Amino acid sequence: MPDLRTRLRIGFHWRGGPDVAFADITEWWRDPVVLRDLPPAVAALVPGPPTVVLGPASRGTLLGALVAAHLGIGLVEVRKNDRVALHSEFYAHRALPRTYHQSGQVLSFRRALVRPSDRVLCVDDWVESGAQAEAIRSMVTEIGATWLGLASVVDDLPPGSPLRDTLGVRSLLSAEELVS
Repeated sequence: MPDLRTRLRIGFHWRGGPDVAFADITEWWRDPVVLRDLPPAVAALVPGPPTVVLGPASRGTLLGALVAAHLGIGLVEVRKNDRVALHSEFYAHRALPRTYHQSGQVLSFRRALVRPSDRVLCVDDWVESGAQAEAIRSMVTEIGATWLGLASVVDDLPPGSPLRDTLGVRSLLSAEELVS
């Protein structure tokens, strides 16, 4: 029986053509063994017990919910939504940099759902530039909560990226391990 890391590699594919390639991880969600084993594996990356998980939409929310349920704590969905400016007193929000591949996006979550006493774990399937996680970390620290780090399945940050340490990135696989 293949271990979790092997199952993740088997269920991963690069799709698209020579000009545009994208990571297809949809087989991960179809594999019941991955669904069972992934939450505790991601949770084990955490340096200390979190009190809440933040997961960026959409796959970070899916994985974050699984990890939060495994840990017996709550989830706060981080949405990509530019309408929060109308209600900024209720929402923490940050615009992603123009260099981010989804430029113009605004990340947000309800301020009341993250408290200064919280120990926050951010969970996502893939970290590429770190822009989303850095925006989330900034909002969390602005509230006064403690940032524990980013737990991801795949680390695709550029070699030597200072964000790896700033964000406390911990991953199960590196992108180089997913050559197919």
